[in-house]
Amino acid sequence: MAAKEQIKEQVKNQVKLPRQYQVVIYNDDFTPMDFVVEVLVDIFGKEEAAAVALMLEIHKGQYAVAGVYPKDIAATKAAQAVQWARREGYPLKVEAICV
Repeated sequence: MAAKEQIKEQVKNQVKLPRQYQVVIYNDDFTPMDFVVEVLVDIFGKEEAAAVALMLEIHKGQYAVAGVYPKDIAATKAAQAVQWARREGYPLKVEAICV
C-alpha cells in the first residue's frame, strides 16, 4: 500500500506546464515591411535575417507566427506590437492564439 500512496503523491507533485499561445502577425496592405521587421527584432527578439525572412512569409501569405509563449507573455507582446503600430499610424493586426 505504501508504494501506491507514494506514486499518488508523486503525481500530485508534478508541475504542469502553462498553456502555450502563438503570437500571430497578419499581412495588410498598409504597414511597411521595414516596420514589421523592427517589431520582430525589438519586441520578439529575432535576429535581423530571421526577422526579414519572417516578414516575407507574412507578406507572401496571410499571416505568420512570430513566437510561442505562455499566455501573459504572448498577450503582452501582441499588445506592445499593436500599440506601437497605432502610434505610428499603421493598422497592423497582431493577436495571441491558444495552441
